[in-house]
Amino acid sequence: MIKKAEPSTTPSMQELVSLCKRRGFIFQSSEIYGGLGSCWDYGPLGVELKLNIKRLWWEEMTSHPNIVGIDASILMHHTVWEASGHVEGFNDLLVDCKACKQRFRPDDLTAQICPSCGGELTSARKFNLMFKTFMGPVEDEANIVYLRPETAQGIYVNFHNVVESARLKVPCGLAQIGKAFRNEITPGNFIFRTREFEQMEMQYFVRPGDDEKVFEEWLQSRFDWYARLGIDSHRIRLHEHMKDELAHYAKKAMDIQFEFPFGWQEIEGIHNRTDFDLARHQQYSRRNLEYFDVETNAHYIPYVIETSAGCDRALLATLLDAYSEEEVRGEKRVYLKFPKAVAPVEIAFFPLLKKDPLIEAADKLFHDFRRRYRSMYDDAGSIGRRYRRQDEVGTPFCVTVDFQSLEDQKVTVRDRDTMEQDRVAMDRLAEYFEDKFAHHE
Repeated sequence: MIKKAEPSTTPSMQELVSLCKRRGFIFQSSEIYGGLGSCWDYGPLGVELKLNIKRLWWEEMTSHPNIVGIDASILMHHTVWEASGHVEGFNDLLVDCKACKQRFRPDDLTAQICPSCGGELTSARKFNLMFKTFMGPVEDEANIVYLRPETAQGIYVNFHNVVESARLKVPCGLAQIGKAFRNEITPGNFIFRTREFEQMEMQYFVRPGDDEKVFEEWLQSRFDWYARLGIDSHRIRLHEHMKDELAHYAKKAMDIQFEFPFGWQEIEGIHNRTDFDLARHQQYSRRNLEYFDVETNAHYIPYVIETSAGCDRALLATLLDAYSEEEVRGEKRVYLKFPKAVAPVEIAFFPLLKKDPLIEAADKLFHDFRRRYRSMYDDAGSIGRRYRRQDEVGTPFCVTVDFQSLEDQKVTVRDRDTMEQDRVAMDRLAEYFEDKFAHHE
């Protein structure tokens, strides 16, 4: 019986960043050129982890009988951002250091001198966070376009297109996963605050008067969803925006926050946006965006309940919460305790030694199972080292083919969390894993 200590708490950000690079989750963008600030590339395992999170979110939304998906263009007509208020009001205050030219948010500073070089700072001025570019060969005011700072506006301008083509009735929702871009002044904390990020947003359109009830329903639903990522409920909480914190369009707003190593921070926002967005786009486009409700025989502009989650932040929270350390036989073991539905690799297949009969048998199992389960084959290094590698990437099960397997047609299946091992007949292995993955715990 192996004596194990209780798993430890959250790692430092430095430990997590190191693991993510070492195991192929996340790399610094353009690293061979010195990197690009606050831009990150997802490696093979990071891509799989991110896809799993997005898949779980998409399933959660589109399993709803009156929610459909959309994928709007990143580039939109520049008037969209005038109507939304982003051109005029999507600003942060910044100050510049006159000596080293670095820029800072005033609320991040504890003194009136540059934290980098001690130089004198300029007075605060507004800085628009949208990335601006030009469409076409002529760079003039008429050809300005923006990289979208949020995905929601693509949903609002397509409200009537989708409702009419999909024959939806209010209440109904439009879900979207996509990239957004913000020219943050002070990004940081790994992938928490970046200039390019991915949002998972759903805008739910309701009758005016039903908005408060629907807001509470979605708030509870979204809070509960994070359990599917394996996140401990004690590490997430709700934070309500007070009147002085509310965005200009919001009637009510709540953040779902996660306890990061750098403090409690938002991973998702639920907002009652009233009819602000559709009303503004109706005004600026001069198109009628009212909805005719056949049940009430009334025309109205729907209210919107928004659920807006950061995919990268959800991924970071999932990594941090899954990270576990314990002592086993006097050595530290690091493993990621992902739920099976989230794990980037579900099953790893090993030959005990790099011998042809074992390699052939392990490789055959790998190819038999890889179409159904996210699988990996590994024959490099000792079996202990291979187990540790799979622990660090969060693989729930490892299957080892040994010399005894060639005689009795059984393999050893090792559980990531308990490290217990089962001897399973090869012809029963599919049934064994069907049971193990039945509920994706």
